[in-house]
Amino acid sequence: MNTLQDAKQLQQRTKDFAIRIIRASIRFPKEEACRIIGRQFVRAGTSVAANYRASCRARSRADFISKISIVAEEADETLFWLELLVESQLIGKQIVQPLMSECEQLVKIFSASLTTAKRNR
Repeated sequence: MNTLQDAKQLQQRTKDFAIRIIRASIRFPKEEACRIIGRQFVRAGTSVAANYRASCRARSRADFISKISIVAEEADETLFWLELLVESQLIGKQIVQPLMSECEQLVKIFSASLTTAKRNR
């Protein structure tokens, strides 16, 4: 598999992740705290896909590093909101465990990509 195919697969994976984020948020309780955190969760989670897509169109290595660092930050922020929802007992861990697992994997992927891009500068 070549780099372009890998990028296309990761674009689809992050888009699928964004869709799962949206669908999960719809099932959240309608309590005020959950709605507020849920908005942040949706914003960060869908941002992963949008910003990864933008990073694939970077004009330079520096531009790529800048954009992929945003992707890594947004993935980590999404994980934070998931953890906060669970730890505050607004939602059950079993409900979002598969989503948390995917999010953790994406954080690792984008963190590694950022590290590699910086090293190859």
